[in-house]
Formats: sequence, C-alpha cells, structure tokens
Amino acid sequence: MKSSDTNKRPVRVGLISLGCAKNLVDAEIMLGSLMKGGVEITNDATQADVVIVNTCSFIDSAQEESVDTILQSEEVREANNRGQGLIVSGCLPQRFREELPKLLPEVDVFMGIDQVAQVTEIVHKALDHRAEKLKNAKGKGQNSKTNIVEKIAELDKARAELKHEDEESLRGTEKFGKTKTVVAPAVPLMDVNARPVYIPDFETPRFRLTPKHFAYVKIAEGCNHPCSFCIIPRMRGSHRSRVQADIVREAKQLIADGVKELNLISQDSTYYGLDLRPNHSRNIASPEKFNSAAKSLPADATTLCTLLRELNAIPGDFWIRLLYTHPAHWTDELIQTIAKCKKVARYVDMPLQHIHENMLERMRRETSEQYIVNLIQRIRAGIPGIAIRTTFIVGFPGETETYFKTLLNFIRDTKFERLGVFTYSKEDGTRAGNMEGQLADKIKSKRRELAMAEQLKVAKQVAESFVGKELRVLVEAEASAKELKNAKISSWEHGLIRGEDKQLGQLKGRYLVARSEADAPDIDGRVYVRGNLPIGEFAQVRVIGHTDYDLIAEPI
Repeated sequence: MKSSDTNKRPVRVGLISLGCAKNLVDAEIMLGSLMKGGVEITNDATQADVVIVNTCSFIDSAQEESVDTILQSEEVREANNRGQGLIVSGCLPQRFREELPKLLPEVDVFMGIDQVAQVTEIVHKALDHRAEKLKNAKGKGQNSKTNIVEKIAELDKARAELKHEDEESLRGTEKFGKTKTVVAPAVPLMDVNARPVYIPDFETPRFRLTPKHFAYVKIAEGCNHPCSFCIIPRMRGSHRSRVQADIVREAKQLIADGVKELNLISQDSTYYGLDLRPNHSRNIASPEKFNSAAKSLPADATTLCTLLRELNAIPGDFWIRLLYTHPAHWTDELIQTIAKCKKVARYVDMPLQHIHENMLERMRRETSEQYIVNLIQRIRAGIPGIAIRTTFIVGFPGETETYFKTLLNFIRDTKFERLGVFTYSKEDGTRAGNMEGQLADKIKSKRRELAMAEQLKVAKQVAESFVGKELRVLVEAEASAKELKNAKISSWEHGLIRGEDKQLGQLKGRYLVARSEADAPDIDGRVYVRGNLPIGEFAQVRVIGHTDYDLIAEPI
C-alpha cells in the first residue's frame, strides 16, 4: 500500500492477541487507544496498514505459538501488502527484549507492557520504519520458525543476569539511540521497559473484545511470588494494585453497559491491596507472614475483601468471579466475605501445582500438604456449594513415581470440581530450569495422561450429581449441530483441561450454550440448554443429563 493512501483515510490496524485474559485486557487497551487516536480497526489483515501481534511467553508452547503467528503475519504481508508495518507486543518482547531484533528482523517495532497506551504513536513509527526499510531493502531473508524457536529456547542458557534489569527503560539509552539512527533500518525499533510499572485505570481507553454480557477487570498487575518454575515476575514486574475506587468506577460502568459477569483478574488476586500499605515489603509469600501482615492492617486499608464487598454492593443483577488466587494468601476473612457476598460466584480459581511436600518445596510454593488440605476443608465448609478449580504440574524436576502417586491419590480423594494438568515446561532463567532431575518429555506426557484420566472419573461423578437439580445459568450463545460435535475446551493456560469429549455426540438439534457459577469463561465446562432463552441473560434451568464434562439442561 502506498503511503499516499493513508493520507486520504485513517490508518488501519489489525490486532492478534494470544495468551491469557490478562493479555486480552492489554489488547483491549491498545484497541481503545488506537480508536481514540483516530485509527481504524480491521479484522482483515490484508487490508491493514499495520498488524500488531500481542504475544505470550509463559511456556514453550506459548512462545512457539507467538513465533508462528508473527511469521504467518509476515507471510501475509509479503503476499498482499509489503508496505504493511508489523508490531510485536506483550510478554515475548518483555522477556527477550535484547535478542528479538536479531532473531526477528521482519518486525518493525517491538513494544512492551508499559507502552500499550502509547500504541498509536508506535503504529506511526512502524509505518515510517517499514517505508524506510523497503527503500533500502536488498531482499527478503525470513528465518524459519524452527530456527527462531530453537534460538529463543537457548537464549536464557547463554546469558546470566540481564544487563538492563535495573534500568527503567531502554528508550534513551545509547544502545537504543543507535538503533533508531541506523540509515538503513534493518534492525527493528525497540520500545520496552526492563521492569514494567504500568497499570491501567478507568480513564484508560478500552475496546472490549469479550461478548457484551461478561468482561475481565484487571485489579492488579505483576507478581511478587518466588515460584521456581515461573518467569512472570521478570516479564510483568512487581505486584501493583489498582486503587479500589478506580476499579469500582469501572465495574459500575460495565454493569450500566449490560455486563452480567465481572471476572476479576491479576497475577495473584489474593495479594490485592497489600502493596498499597505504607512501607510494604515485596516478599510476603508464606501464609504465616501474609496473615500477619493482613491482620496488622488499619481498619480502612484496601484488601481483596474490601473490594469484593464494595463490588457486591453495586445495584444490579450480576456475578463477580474471582480468578487467579494463590493458596498461600487466603484468609478466614476472605472465606467469610465470599460467603456473605451473594453476587460473588461460588467458584474458586486456586492453582496448587502439586501436593507432595518435596515438590511444593522445590517449586517454592510456600505451602505444605497439610496447609493445603486444611485450606480446602475451610473453604468448602465456609462457602457451601463452592466449586474449586485448580491446576497441577506433572514432571517437575525431581518428581519421583512416589511423589506422582501422592498427587494422583490427592486428585482422587479431593474430587476437585474443575481441574487441569500441565506437563512441566523447562523455562531457562528460572530456578527450576537449572535444577537436576529433569524428566524426559515422554514421562511427563504419560503422567499428564494418567492425572487427567483420574480427573475424568471425578468429573463424571461431579456432573452426575447435578442431574435433576435446578441451576442458574448465564446464556452465552446458540450452538449449531456442527459446533456441538466439535466442541471442546483446549486452553494451555489452564492445563489443556479436556481433549475430545466422546459423549458430545449425543447432543443433536438446537441447543443454547450457557455457563453456571461453576464455569469460568473459555476454561471450564458448559451447560447445553435445549430451548429458547434470551442470549446474554440469566435463566433458570433443570439438568436432565451430562457428557464427560458438560451438563445438559432444559429451561424451567
């Protein structure tokens, strides 16, 4: 596309967002900022002046998906619109900000988490960079996906501490300045803060990508927890909470816009507010220290409990769903608050990762087996009807057959209503990545199959227990026969919680897809309702059957 074309109309931008709900909110902010800046949004990549790929870098499979999407976007550009700018945002640039320009020279600009609200300016930089690059181009030399993925996997092995870890930003540094002043800009521009500090607020423009009836509300960003397998604190920075009044203001606006479900998200939702207290410490990880800090807070301090109570008091008919809680940061007050707040869904998202003492210690989870067992008992006793979702990691370094069997027994005995399983992903740059006792992929995959087979038995029992009962559901959409046949949930973020549900074949005819309080968007089961009900509204249904993971119901 010629530059003169964009002088006659608004710049068009297409965006592809990968990864978790937290990444999705970042994408929504970018879209809102672009629209406020007069940019036109398009779903057709061939018609876009600039394409943004919002990436994930949590585990190997997420990185591979990100690289694949970037290279596919480059292929579409070469075939249809060589003047198109290409921007890569999100966690991949945060994690590999120094190396990506050499690995992916096809990209025009890499941008970080702190820059999402400045995306309009970056879009114009990408266009200028692409035009200059084409002017000086001597040929196309795209790397292969396999080559790039392998090099990314080797990056953390080859480097020790990041050189720019203590710098606020690469912008303005000597290295970044030289990148910007290259005559033939073969090297992409890099606009990434080494340690992100950004957190959105109510005034931040945002264009929601979720259906009208539910929304994600980011209550905090970053994480302070020292889990040995996780790279998130290095990519997303330290935990930082939004001001409670700002969150409530956003929630009120969403409810006024017709939202029926507020999904509260962050890296560690149970840590919300603790960083807002005076002279706070960044290392409150253990249950004992966390509870002590929580009890010492002044009466008017902001906590997750104060937030839930104020959200619950907003007039209207809606659910509040709490996602991403850490077991070490649960308190008796939180259990009591959820029990008393009727609008808070009877649902807990609480990744446990393992149950054997040695594994919990190696993972640096700051919890013991007995603590976890007691916490689950307290939650179930304190919040009748609660559905507990968790995830486990199998194949972690040093996991013996005995340790794994302990986990299988725990899954069998505890009977989690919702459960997903990850195979351990070796992330260099983490403590676990350097541990001895790394297991073969074949062993990890086999253990995941065994764990999910155990959970499948539990899931069928849970589903069977609902037959004949009445449920309040949120109606999502109408499902065609083809959609019913192919329906499955496959979310890497939540442990690939299901494969193909062979029982779905029994669903024939017209059905509506709904969710109960026990089902979070995109990651849990569904309630298939045969009948006519308004989309995006609550309804009462009676359960008349079930598949492996889903319920079948009829309107009351």
